[in-house]
Amino acid sequence: MTISSNMLTEGVESILRTVLDSGTGEVLVVDPTSDVIDTLVTVASEHDGDLPEMRLVADESTLKEVMDDFIVASNAADLVDEGSLSMRTSGDRAENALLVTDEAVVSLVTAGDHVAGLVTTDEEFVEAARGTYTTMWEEAPEYKLRTPPITQVRASLETEISPDARTDFDAVLSSLQTARGDGDGLDEVTISLLVAAKNEVLLYDISKWGEDVGIASKATFSRTKTKLEEMGLIATEKVPIDVGRPRLRLKLGEDRLVNSDPDQLAGVAQSLLT
Repeated sequence: MTISSNMLTEGVESILRTVLDSGTGEVLVVDPTSDVIDTLVTVASEHDGDLPEMRLVADESTLKEVMDDFIVASNAADLVDEGSLSMRTSGDRAENALLVTDEAVVSLVTAGDHVAGLVTTDEEFVEAARGTYTTMWEEAPEYKLRTPPITQVRASLETEISPDARTDFDAVLSSLQTARGDGDGLDEVTISLLVAAKNEVLLYDISKWGEDVGIASKATFSRTKTKLEEMGLIATEKVPIDVGRPRLRLKLGEDRLVNSDPDQLAGVAQSLLT
């Protein structure tokens, strides 16, 4: 049967919410599309109460494409860290993306802009599907997510840099749909540097924080700083220290950025970068 007409019109988000709210102890997510993975992470991250154990097995290139977005990847890392989500890769393909629970198999069927969840609760079929796709899962290699959990990023930014920097970082992320650095959204290093410049943080401190928490290396922070400085988005001033070369304090270098609220910072920066 089809789940219901409202799921057909509301799309995959509604279907995933229903599955996660169903009380099942485990759900196998088999061969999901990029949109299904993205939406699953969002829905699971916003879920109140206990989550089922989500075992996701997908094409490696699809997973990599989705996890190139820092917003999705860092939220997925939170779910992995708390034991709610595990991800593996397989070249085996299902005819449609499948959600296999303790009691049902849901096939996600796309028709243009619409998604329907076609459900069967036949015990024999569900048992056979669980056996087949559990075996696929067990034989698939783990997908190693290199992005740090967003909870860890926020907490360390607050303690290592400042509470204001953490607040601004959250505001910038909340204003973005994606954080890829491909023109659709600023990447995590650029966001970190802009927030640091808004709060006049030392380049040494933000790059050390970024490397320690697992966002990127100090060298990547330095290269991105140089690019942003050459484009006039940030500026630096030398700060003498007792021993060694002076350190650089970051500042916003463009009046439109200086006068922007934190939730406007990303949009203004993107307009200046394009």
